[in-house]
Amino acid sequence: MIETITKILEFEILSIANQEIRVLSFISILLIYVLTRIALYLIKKALFHKTKNIKLDAGNTYALYKIIKYVIWVMALGLILEAMNIKVTVLIAGSAALLVGVGLGLQQTFNDVVSGIILLSERSIKIDDVLEIDGDVVKIQSIGLRTSKGLNRDDISIIIPNSLITTNKVINWSHQSKKTRFRIDIGVAYGSDVDLIIKTLEESAFEHPDIDERQSIEARLINFGNSSLDFQLLFFSRNIFRIGKVKSDIRRIINKKFTEKNITIPFPQMDVHLHKK
Repeated sequence: MIETITKILEFEILSIANQEIRVLSFISILLIYVLTRIALYLIKKALFHKTKNIKLDAGNTYALYKIIKYVIWVMALGLILEAMNIKVTVLIAGSAALLVGVGLGLQQTFNDVVSGIILLSERSIKIDDVLEIDGDVVKIQSIGLRTSKGLNRDDISIIIPNSLITTNKVINWSHQSKKTRFRIDIGVAYGSDVDLIIKTLEESAFEHPDIDERQSIEARLINFGNSSLDFQLLFFSRNIFRIGKVKSDIRRIINKKFTEKNITIPFPQMDVHLHKK
């Protein structure tokens, strides 16, 4: 019985470049793969279950899981190669020259991978953070080893090379706080009641449900423009990603109130004077 099992395990399935893959090697590879998947599933379940109970930051937990996942898969790959009787150290030493060539050809890819490791370990960027990159505002959905995926305000998925985040100037609207101060600029005709304008602007922002810290709503007279008195309305909101919709709503409220109170919003005019000679 034992002899039969031994023969089955030693049976050659495949031979590649004098490298034999037997049934035992195949079972070992399959076992390593299955155990790796089970281990990652249990680690993920434990981490996110802990997050729910202790209220850890979801972005930090995700980053930690990603790092653990990559480390475990690298270890699993090494074990699989050993199960196939391929010595990892010999393979690396023999491929040194090839790796240098590949490294030069894939320099940007390696740069992105290193940047991904930095993002996952440093955790300066997290899931659901709202970033402004190259003038485009995106909400981060996932951070991978080479690329990250974000959603812009038009609900279009954008694949972002990690090096673009780590090497360029990036504004993180969510980094310091979950709410941010925004502003709306508006001009009114000269001769308007300044106090009435300020009161109307503040009331307009106060009416919107997405405004936080309503006591911090502030309207200012900021300049005497060429054809208008220039005002600025300042307010805080947590709706960072959809702030364009919030600003549009507030502008509609302002326009309605200005119409009710006969407040005029001027438009640029040019007077032409004709002189008779």
